[in-house]
Amino acid sequence: MSRKTIRVATDVGGTFTDLVCFETDIETGEQMITTAKSDTTPPNFEEGVLNVMKKGNVDASAVDFLAHGTTVVINALTERKGVKVGLITTEGFRDTLEIARGNRPDFFNLHYRKPAPFVPRYLRFEVPGRMDYHGEEVRPLDLSGLPAILDAFRAEGVEAVAISFLHSYANPAHELAALEEVRRRWPEVAVVSSHQITREWREYERTNTAVLSAYVQPAAERYLSRLSDGLTAQGFDGSLYIMQSNCGVDTLESVSRIPITMVESGPASGFWGAAELGRLIGEPNVLALDIGGTTAKCALIENGDVKIMTDYWIERDQSSAGYPIMVPVVDLVEIGNGGGSIAWVDEFAKLHVGPQSAGAMPGPAAYGRGGKEATTTDANLWLGRINRDYFCGGSVEADMAAVETALAEVGEKLGISLDEAARGIVRIANNNMVNALKLVSLNRGHDPRDFTLVAFGGGGAMHAAALGAELGAKKVVIPAGASVFSAWGMMMSDLRRDYFVTHLVDLKSDAAREITALFEESEKLAFAQFAAEKIDANRVRFQRFGKFRYQNQEHTTEVLIEGEITTEGIAAITEAFHAAYEQEYTYRLDAPVELVGIHLVASAEVGKLQMQEKPATGTPAAAALKGRRKVDYALEGVHAADIYDGEKLEPGMTFSGPAVIEDPGTTVVIHPGNHVEIDGFGNIQIALGAEGEA
Repeated sequence: MSRKTIRVATDVGGTFTDLVCFETDIETGEQMITTAKSDTTPPNFEEGVLNVMKKGNVDASAVDFLAHGTTVVINALTERKGVKVGLITTEGFRDTLEIARGNRPDFFNLHYRKPAPFVPRYLRFEVPGRMDYHGEEVRPLDLSGLPAILDAFRAEGVEAVAISFLHSYANPAHELAALEEVRRRWPEVAVVSSHQITREWREYERTNTAVLSAYVQPAAERYLSRLSDGLTAQGFDGSLYIMQSNCGVDTLESVSRIPITMVESGPASGFWGAAELGRLIGEPNVLALDIGGTTAKCALIENGDVKIMTDYWIERDQSSAGYPIMVPVVDLVEIGNGGGSIAWVDEFAKLHVGPQSAGAMPGPAAYGRGGKEATTTDANLWLGRINRDYFCGGSVEADMAAVETALAEVGEKLGISLDEAARGIVRIANNNMVNALKLVSLNRGHDPRDFTLVAFGGGGAMHAAALGAELGAKKVVIPAGASVFSAWGMMMSDLRRDYFVTHLVDLKSDAAREITALFEESEKLAFAQFAAEKIDANRVRFQRFGKFRYQNQEHTTEVLIEGEITTEGIAAITEAFHAAYEQEYTYRLDAPVELVGIHLVASAEVGKLQMQEKPATGTPAAAALKGRRKVDYALEGVHAADIYDGEKLEPGMTFSGPAVIEDPGTTVVIHPGNHVEIDGFGNIQIALGAEGEA
């Protein structure tokens, strides 16, 4: 009897919970892939995970490795479903959260109000003691008032405590002392200090991050505990890892202590999957696009590397400055454009799409759940790009009467036909997404013609060929299992932790020793943390980055530091900074350069999936052909398109557009002039022909 390894990834989204399961025969290397979707089950999200495993016929007791991503943290923040938090901070800095930043987006609005802090003033307390920015103690810490502070917190029903002291990024000794004393005096309360999350400067951002981590910690701990218990009850005794926002997984115990690190775990896994897919098919430069029901997210991957940053904000839009979260998050751009984005006409008779969304309930008009406003999905249905007789994989009967009524209302306001209204909706949605893709490419000094567009999510394949042609991308790739691709990306991830330390150093020839010491201190800490979790030091790998700026500038540019840092190597690092700065800002300065801080990436492989490429079968594409229908391509007009069954496509099959590929999870629109090839991993690779480029 052959032995198998079973690796599973589950991703909890706002509407659906996705599963990808890989069974690999140890002897032959043969792989069997199972995917499944089931409804997300708030507030008991773990039930959705157990349900989707049951739907995919996955026996938990046979699973060796399980990676899990979730929207629990971001939902708790945006829906205000966290707990009451109390803040302990340095004397004189009680109002840091209230003062915030002067980055008001609606600058000329005389009635602008800053976002309300998550901790009201009466729950913010101060203690004496002060460190300077070098980490030297200026005034000893005085915790004599702490018992009274904790009594006040108990009286007000506080369930979590955040600690953030001035300059603790340079020396966390005072925070450590306060943290230990809170735990000693009130062991039942959830407590987190800012240095546990980040060692970067900027008091407001660091304090707000500690507060938000405390805000979601009890709920996240309960959820992860229930998930673990539910899996154990079904016989699971394998390795359980949680997806983080930095494109890596971490242990359940580690994430439970600081759950804010998984604030964007879903998008991160999808973009990491795009990077791994690019490596598999020999395309290291990737523009990754994830289109869901409500939003479209995109990121740029250069030379196989996904950029990670800590300047991340939630709820930031045209009318609100939002809230900063200083944790490692994949560098992405997100816009309110997805399948459920609503089309509307303003007072100047101008058509818009999004950012308002029909959501899951009532959803697009086609769902027949009472939705009356036209959405991108409704427009795609009307134009024949989505099969009205195979809507949602045949699980939903499209309400075409409701679609017609919704589109007619848009057309009437614009004085155009239903067909023209639907085409306009698709074209504007495409334009919005092209602009987002330009923000991560052209606006940062990258030419989209050097990149492959990888599109996934439920709506990615619908628009990808048109977007790729507009950008002039090398080619377009739709991954196998595109609708559950974020779950697939989790199984390609390593255990990863990012360490950031702020430390100012002039980048001169004698700086090598000081910079090396900074990295060695963080590497020592990483080794100790991995060793505590029984991960051998030989499995740990490091990547070193420096955050540099021209002297007296405010913000930094991150540069990869390769090899040993020597006196001679400082000049090479300086030139690498000049080149990176010039690529992004189009100029360089003849000015001194300084290191502001380091970024150390520590990773260890924990069962990463090894994909097996399959040879071409020789079966012609005609074997997957299931019919023809008229499809309106918006710009290229109406064409009779070949309709292919996505579940019957095999490696080596080729065909040309106009065509549509349908499978239960997504629809791939192939424009006239496009050429399609199915690669050995089951991905759909689309070459953009002359007509497509036009």
